[in-house]
Amino acid sequence: MQLGFYVDTEICSGCKACMVSCKDKNDLNVGRNFRRVYEYAGGSCTDNGNGVFSQSVFAYYTSISCNHCDIPACTKACPTGAMHKRPEDGLVMVHDDICIGCSSCAQACPYDAPQLDEARGKMTKCDGCIDRLNAGKQPMCVDSCIHRALDFGPIDELRAKYGDTAEIAPLPSASITKPNLILRVHPDGQPVGSGAGSVVNPNEV
Repeated sequence: MQLGFYVDTEICSGCKACMVSCKDKNDLNVGRNFRRVYEYAGGSCTDNGNGVFSQSVFAYYTSISCNHCDIPACTKACPTGAMHKRPEDGLVMVHDDICIGCSSCAQACPYDAPQLDEARGKMTKCDGCIDRLNAGKQPMCVDSCIHRALDFGPIDELRAKYGDTAEIAPLPSASITKPNLILRVHPDGQPVGSGAGSVVNPNEV
């Protein structure tokens, strides 16, 4: 079995309840986020010279955590084998006892999922809220989403329910790591690498 996330960028309001609840559950300090909400915006207004303005302004939000990829770049980059993918559920985890905190995994991951715990000198990341999964619950981010824009479960079941789209700007191409992520694309969603917009909340992510 492979577990994965679904993110609905059409109904996400950018409230960041998912991000905050994740930080609270995992007691993450400022600057360390297992889940991030990217605000992507672009477009412009044009004076048509006849008293009328036309515009192409857009904005949308994308909530992203570890995507527990089929080809995780983090595990390939890890020199000790601490970063590993579990065969039973496909979750990418960290062996805390052999992690040396070198950040090679963080540099390799195109989604910025691994985060260094500087106080302990260990890499940390989303583990799907394994304690909650073992108790029969959903990850904290999913249960805290007020719009029900997030879902989590066996990726085959999620793809049957939601489709298989896994790309939207500002995320990287899904061809790099084959993320276990499904996206419902916002009507104004831009293709990967379009450059039509930019992340307008860089200090939050």
